[in-house]
Amino acid sequence: MKLLVFGRTGQVATHLQEHPGVTALGRDRADLADPEACAAAIRAARPDAVINAAAYTAVDRAEEEEALALRINADAPGAMARAAADLDVPFLQVSTDYVFDGTGDAPRAPDAACAPLNAYGRTKLAGERAVREAGGRHAILRTSWVFSAHGGNFVKTMLRLSETRDAFSIVDDQVGGPTPADGIANALVVMARAMADGQGGGTYHYAGQPAASWACFARETFRAAGRDVAVTGIPTAEYPTPAARPLNSRLDCTGLTADFGIPPADWRAALVRIVKELTS
Repeated sequence: MKLLVFGRTGQVATHLQEHPGVTALGRDRADLADPEACAAAIRAARPDAVINAAAYTAVDRAEEEEALALRINADAPGAMARAAADLDVPFLQVSTDYVFDGTGDAPRAPDAACAPLNAYGRTKLAGERAVREAGGRHAILRTSWVFSAHGGNFVKTMLRLSETRDAFSIVDDQVGGPTPADGIANALVVMARAMADGQGGGTYHYAGQPAASWACFARETFRAAGRDVAVTGIPTAEYPTPAARPLNSRLDCTGLTADFGIPPADWRAALVRIVKELTS
């Protein structure tokens, strides 16, 4: 199967390249700031399926660069999805828990109402709409709190900072599902293959379980690394950021299991494995 992937150095894109049949396009070959060039790349490659694992992900900076984020996160996926529709091949788009407002404490279903709190969330929601409006075979996979041994992420930041610090104050009232990037990549490949055979499609969630706060995630990271680091939980109000974050990022992943047989990720087991890779 020929899989065309947009993104090459990001966390999910890195793991997608571990699968056979993948051609990954970096910014030098397909800049998402040029949506029509991305569409042209699809038409030239004529793949069996397309996965967009690239995005503008600088959440706080997006508050000042929303127009650029919109072009990358919405205009480009829309152009890609239209090109894939013209070829009648599946298009898979990675999205985010940030399309929700974070109220309540129940896991959000894929069809729950969206109300993003920040510019990044707004641009990713616009991208979802553009993909649907393209009219082709598609899947939108929302995920959350991605971590891996690659790129920049919370786990790597905590490990780096704990080399010189033995105590942290970390937000404890934002709750979600830490999600290993390799699990997301595996899920996307399974979905792409099934969709190429005419199965599944729509909007799905894939996230780690059980739910945890950022403070809990940090404690588990230090425990996995065997480091004696104190973590004090604090409310979001004590750690202001330019972009507001949802307090509830729990995602209901049952639809993905029902349609593709993909269970939610066990983030604690993945964390032990990834921390070992980073510290050995």
